[in-house]
Amino acid sequence: MDSERSDRRTARVRIEGSVQGVGYRYWTERVATELGLTGWVRNRRDGSVEALFCGPTRDVAEMLERCRDGPRAAHVTAVQIVEEGGAAPDGFDVLTTV
Repeated sequence: MDSERSDRRTARVRIEGSVQGVGYRYWTERVATELGLTGWVRNRRDGSVEALFCGPTRDVAEMLERCRDGPRAAHVTAVQIVEEGGAAPDGFDVLTTV
């Protein structure tokens, strides 16, 4: 049980670039769900996208790599890890803009 718990990661990230109005949030929801992750994604008023990814360390790392490209119409300039750790939510949600 402890090894299973230690192989989990929670990361809150900020994605910058041309990432709003291009389907980035819905792409994130789809890919995170395919990877079996929980968390959320939302637009920020500063033009970035913020997301929380929770799941096996390997799958969170894969999601972070995919975020560097995003959907076809996006142009990502940065993916920054803002915070590590925290409680894992149930499911994956698209939240309202903050």
